[in-house]
Amino acid sequence: MDTRNTIIAVALSICVLIGWQYFFARPQLEAQRQQQATQQALSADTRDLGPMIGEQAAPRPDAPAAAATTAAPRSREDILKQGVRVAIDSERLNGSISLTGARIDDVSLKDYRETVNPKSPEIVLFAPLGSPQPYYAEFGFVNAPGGTVKLPDGQTEWKAETTGALTSTTPVVLSWDNGEGLTFRRTISLDDDYMFTVKDTVSNAGAAAQTLYPYALISRRGEPHVEGYYILHEGLIGFLGDEGLQELSYKKVSEGARTFKVTGGWLGITDKYWASALIPPQDKPYTGRFAATTEGGKAYQSDYLLEPVTLAPGATAETSNRLFAGAKQVSVLDRYEKEGGVERFELLIDWGWFHFITRPMFYALDFFYKLVGNFGVSILIVTVIVKLLFFPLANKSYVSMSKMKLVQPEMQRLREQYKDDRAKQQQELMELYKREKINPLAGCLPVLVQIPVFFSLYKVLFITIEMRHAPFFGWIHDLAAPDPTTLFNLFGLIPWDPPHFLMIGIWPLIMGVTMFVQMRLNPAPADPAQQFVFNWMPVFFTFLLASFPAGLVIYWSWNNTLSIIQQSIIMKRQGVKVDLFGNIRDAFRKKPADATKS
Repeated sequence: MDTRNTIIAVALSICVLIGWQYFFARPQLEAQRQQQATQQALSADTRDLGPMIGEQAAPRPDAPAAAATTAAPRSREDILKQGVRVAIDSERLNGSISLTGARIDDVSLKDYRETVNPKSPEIVLFAPLGSPQPYYAEFGFVNAPGGTVKLPDGQTEWKAETTGALTSTTPVVLSWDNGEGLTFRRTISLDDDYMFTVKDTVSNAGAAAQTLYPYALISRRGEPHVEGYYILHEGLIGFLGDEGLQELSYKKVSEGARTFKVTGGWLGITDKYWASALIPPQDKPYTGRFAATTEGGKAYQSDYLLEPVTLAPGATAETSNRLFAGAKQVSVLDRYEKEGGVERFELLIDWGWFHFITRPMFYALDFFYKLVGNFGVSILIVTVIVKLLFFPLANKSYVSMSKMKLVQPEMQRLREQYKDDRAKQQQELMELYKREKINPLAGCLPVLVQIPVFFSLYKVLFITIEMRHAPFFGWIHDLAAPDPTTLFNLFGLIPWDPPHFLMIGIWPLIMGVTMFVQMRLNPAPADPAQQFVFNWMPVFFTFLLASFPAGLVIYWSWNNTLSIIQQSIIMKRQGVKVDLFGNIRDAFRKKPADATKS
């Protein structure tokens, strides 16, 4: 048996299994998830879960108490027309803040659209209560156990002390007096990207001291849409001090709340490309929590409770909190981590277990993108660099494969001589390998090296927003999406939309052809089982990779092309005749019957 081809077949099979199990996009399941995630309303009087004090839940910050729990949700636009709001109009965000409850509950992203069409709607992140999918952030105070002082809640009507919209240069100031001696003043500011700073000042003009617990929460109602991929975390997330990174799916948090008493870090809710995160003061202890409820409908919440603040009569206390609400752009998160002191904020992006490979891959692609202005070209450049880095290993492999081809006649003679004694045949073959200094395992090394590169590039294409809607050339308008063309309608000439499994685009076909040609640099193995794998592997990979991001298929096609050139040159230098066209011709030639059977 040809050990080299066996190892290559096994390596390719492992790659297929990994791809199928962890990476392959299952469109039918995705369609079902999208249907399940269609706008599901919660009744308008659903209440927040409330932060924790010790083992007891603090009194809940109430949501607006609508009269009827069965009221149908209204559109986001209709809800926004109701009540008084302060507009948000910064370089990167649109939206508004509701003066009822002082919630940040209306945020859309100016730089990102729902589709590649630049005229499609902006991505909506936050939406107010009463709309189909409420999602918002809230800040405030709760009483200590036994406390009864009146505090602002979800029904409180705040007063705007400033005029105009919240921008990156003009904060807004809100105020509210509880009529019992406490005055609350809230200043909300916003930077050039996605970070809100919420500073609360409380003054006590009463005769008695008051103890208050500052809190912050992010609440999401309904059933959030998730991509549903194994390699992507979507749900509740946080880096909680000494407790490290915490990732809880919506299903997991529904099984029970998780509470952490820590200092430093952040917590929130993440989607594939967008996220919201609360950043407490990094030097103060707090109780962070992930929780869910089905009371009045499904709701998920990340929140934290700071240490109590005691206000003596005539005293004033101040707390400051931050809220990230936007796109998970790598450079922005890195800046908040390095300059803003947000510990391990880059983990808001799911780099995965192979963080040490995936992040450098992104930075390499981003570096060349900034030079050439096209992520597709950047992929081609990085592929060449990876080839150069692994050139010594590949060179050694191809030299060994060339030597193996040179001794093919001797190998065939030994197989014929010891065809009835497989143990002796293998022993003689191993002696031949040793005598000619051939490593039969060397043939699998290029494939094995390609697997981590393939994985890291797939991960970068899949999770980083920089790759979303990034064009290449021609018909590829989104490197993070599959090739939109298909052979089965003649690439758009026939007005028919084939089923998804027949979406075999131009680039997957190019990839399949280059893989077929690369495999034909060597004669097909003699063993029928190996020969079957050898012949059909390119076809299988063509169908498999057709649903992968186009950027990954372009990488694989280009990598195959470079491998063909590299292997051909090395084989010629070793004195091996490269009969590529003859091998291709033999692949389609009908095999004669075995003469030994006559």
